Amino acid sequence: MLRLLCVTGLLCLPVGTASATAQTSSASPAMATPVFPTRDAHTPGYVAATDLPDGMNAPPDKDGNYILGPTHHPSEEITANEQIRGRVVEFAMTSADSKFFPGIAREPKTFGVPDPQHPERLLVTTSHPASYARRVAVYVPKEYVAGTAAPFMVGADGPDLLLFAAIDRLIEEHRLPVMIAISIGNGSGDAQGSERGLEYDTMSGRYAEFVEAEVLPLVEKEAHVKLTKDPDGRATTGGSSGGSCALIMAWYHPELYHRVLTYSGTYVNQQWPYDDKTPHGAWEFHEHLIPNQSAKPLRIWMEVGDRDLFNPNVMRDGMHDWVVANEGMASVLAAKGYHYQFVFARDAGHVDRAVREQTLPEALEYVWRGYPFEAHAK
Repeated sequence: MLRLLCVTGLLCLPVGTASATAQTSSASPAMATPVFPTRDAHTPGYVAATDLPDGMNAPPDKDGNYILGPTHHPSEEITANEQIRGRVVEFAMTSADSKFFPGIAREPKTFGVPDPQHPERLLVTTSHPASYARRVAVYVPKEYVAGTAAPFMVGADGPDLLLFAAIDRLIEEHRLPVMIAISIGNGSGDAQGSERGLEYDTMSGRYAEFVEAEVLPLVEKEAHVKLTKDPDGRATTGGSSGGSCALIMAWYHPELYHRVLTYSGTYVNQQWPYDDKTPHGAWEFHEHLIPNQSAKPLRIWMEVGDRDLFNPNVMRDGMHDWVVANEGMASVLAAKGYHYQFVFARDAGHVDRAVREQTLPEALEYVWRGYPFEAHAK
């Protein structure tokens, strides 16, 4: 499924089916495809990382920083699993039903402008209330025993059939717990002034609270499952702003989630509206929040591509380089003693499909390591 990624309301790039840099934006057919610089994993200031043989993934039982590529082939777990064994239940949610997100949208072809007094802030004057509908897809494994409280993973920008396929195969091979996967569609649009931007880039516990109060009860009702309340049995995942959202959910509500998996996480200055508590948006994670607070009980897997997004943009804030942001995350997580794994992918773009197909099974194994799942098998 093709969707548009709008970087700070200035660039629109299609992502989700392949590297964003390899395609031309459907939003502006005449506009040349942006070419982002290829970053070297061994750049001074980047974290020290282990070079892996081409085609090999990082070990799922080791913390640390790894460099993979440049070629990326789908894992056996995904290519051999064209049909999942479990069932998928889908339902819709609308803005009219939400007390947390009643809906906004930014007018088409309009963008924000820097605040003349504070250039690191983006002013958006064309955002207004608007309705939306979202799809929610729920994967239920064949091995699930009705009435048991199952561990689960919440994913952004759904439906995510690749996630379902990987989890289904890994459960079959006893490499993951018998778990539910919940893939939630966003509320439409992207970047500042949009519903998706509001949901995913806001530095607060609001999205996690929305999921807890409005999504999970419907999942249990519609899919006829029971979800665990144990935060160690709850994980979040996403790519781009969906990735930063995954960490935001666990950061602000560690009593709900302990496990996080992100691709090309948008740990940059993307938050709108502006908030004095986190003036630089998700850039605050590696700038202030993680370094200045006691370590939380989180286990984190992250990936970034060497051709990931770089957008100096009209703000000129120096906080819109996705590679620098993810490198910064790896550095501060290591300094605070977190269990984390960081993968730098060569010859890879933003939320690169080929990289995701290669790494997702091991990434899932790493994130769920330590969870005593044998007792949940049928």
